[in-house]
Amino acid sequence: MKKKFSQYLYPAIFIRDEENGSYQVVFPDLNIYTEAENLSVAYLAAKDLLKVFLSYAFRYDTDFNLPSRYEDLLPRCKENETIMYVDAYAE
Repeated sequence: MKKKFSQYLYPAIFIRDEENGSYQVVFPDLNIYTEAENLSVAYLAAKDLLKVFLSYAFRYDTDFNLPSRYEDLLPRCKENETIMYVDAYAE
């Protein structure tokens, strides 16, 4: 029997550290974050983090927030912050 996977899409705020060019990625709806040395690695780390979070939530039947709208997050962003949607497949 095949397992059923669902795709989820959450906004993440990518915060650039001006001193060293690294990025911190925050999922404001889920209260989780990760960081990496550059944007492309940060995006991949964010995808992995989202997948692990959702898999854990489903496995242990944990409630989690629905994704915010881009328009609601945009006013909260500073000059060195960018919002990008991150997707992940979870069971």
